[in-house]
Amino acid sequence: MSIERVIVKNYRKFDCADISFRPHFNIIVGDNESGKSTLLEAINLALKCQINRRSAAYELHPYLFNANCIAKYLQSLANGDRLPPPDILVELYFTESSDLATFKGTNNSVMENAQGVSVTICLDDEHCGDEYRDYIAKPQLVRTIPIEYYKAVWQTFAGETLDARSMCVRSSLIDPGSISNTYAANKYIVEFTRDYLTREQQVGVALSYRTIRDDFAKDSTISKINEGLAAKKGVVSDKALSIGMDMTARAGWEAGVLPYLDDIPITLVGKGEQSSIKIKLAVEAAIETGKGSQIILVEEPENHLSHTRLNQLLDHLVNKASGKQLIVTTHSSFVLNKLGVENTLMLHGNEAITLEDLSEPTRNYFKKLPGHDTLRMILAKRTILVEGPSDELIVQKAFLQKHHKTPLQDGVEVISVNALAFKRFLEIAKALRIKACVITDNDGNVAAVTKKYEEYSSEKDIKICFSKDETRHTLEAHMLAANGREKLNRLFGKSYSADTELLSYMLDNKNKTDCALKILESREQIGIPEYIQDAVE
Repeated sequence: MSIERVIVKNYRKFDCADISFRPHFNIIVGDNESGKSTLLEAINLALKCQINRRSAAYELHPYLFNANCIAKYLQSLANGDRLPPPDILVELYFTESSDLATFKGTNNSVMENAQGVSVTICLDDEHCGDEYRDYIAKPQLVRTIPIEYYKAVWQTFAGETLDARSMCVRSSLIDPGSISNTYAANKYIVEFTRDYLTREQQVGVALSYRTIRDDFAKDSTISKINEGLAAKKGVVSDKALSIGMDMTARAGWEAGVLPYLDDIPITLVGKGEQSSIKIKLAVEAAIETGKGSQIILVEEPENHLSHTRLNQLLDHLVNKASGKQLIVTTHSSFVLNKLGVENTLMLHGNEAITLEDLSEPTRNYFKKLPGHDTLRMILAKRTILVEGPSDELIVQKAFLQKHHKTPLQDGVEVISVNALAFKRFLEIAKALRIKACVITDNDGNVAAVTKKYEEYSSEKDIKICFSKDETRHTLEAHMLAANGREKLNRLFGKSYSADTELLSYMLDNKNKTDCALKILESREQIGIPEYIQDAVE
């Protein structure tokens, strides 16, 4: 079984997201704050009804809600409209499986007869309705969502309430970057170790740990200490004081046992080793017969790992996750290429597109192209596409002069692309509503360039920049016109007496990049053609 569709409403980044998944590998890429981690959190919430590995009922707070729905709700109270308080909804639609026959029904937001589960975080009107109505009687005092009156409802699409025992879809959420201190790292590892053990083994460990704690109190040194403390009865308390190991339920073996690697506490080995072990433990648990996870969620596996170790880890994932659904978030082009660009979900806002959503020529192009440039475009605040390295250098200079910083410092990627592939990248930009700009030569035919890109003329996030002067076909011709022969001769260390000679030198493939590099490195103010200035605005 696997997740084929996820609907998320009003949860953190997402106001209304509807995303489809592949049955095996899924690689989620997107810029920071695009919602990659939030999507994994939402999926895990619906699979386990947990937030931060604790029951959702104990982890509710206003910041789980999308900011827009909170603002709309508060505005309605202020206006006297009094809209119902917003709900969070996460729905998982599974592929058809006989194991999930009892999960099938139409109790979902699209009224589809499907196998699935949902978590709804909503007002507990049955128990708190009157208190809530008293609370909003003075709307000027309401500052946020009244989470104290909310509950978490976990159920199947058949409308049956779920709990940890009745939930038969097993999953693992792995976040290697969650190690912030020794305690957290140990807790994380031990929890996975516990999941890996059979029920009999867990009971055996618990009994052995209890025996050790009992023996502690019988130790002769501890007995003498307790005799001395007992003699203080009546001084510090009317009851006998003693010391012993914590025997309460919260002090189970998980709190006192520390994993070791080659006799070294695991919290003292490198973070890369810890990350790798956490992921491998979860995968090993997932392949255990009868208790393993069918769905594995991994947050940025590249964290703390060198290129070589990451390659080894990804090989392990690919080999061990056969027959499981793997959902991975990443910023790494290496991960993207290793797990297959065809498995990529490009996340932006409430949408995620795959190569299957693109035209066949574009799909085929990106399947053959290494994923680096694709990832650069998806992760950038804005992208400028140029025809070659020399154009890229000139754009860098233009941007630096205009903004007094490099494009990368401003979150802008300048990517050199074969002009024939411009429209392939623009198709992704249009689908994800990414800001993108193409800088192209007019090749002496302005009408042809205009017609070529006319489908993007109404796209507010896409700009096509080229010169309308057909007498100057190339960027080099425009740079000569904007700066003059004398200045460029000085920059290039040449002494050409005619513009045609200098332009011929600049257009020679052996010199194009070198000329552009000298312009970039120049301390002089460089004249920039108008269409390039338009692109770097």
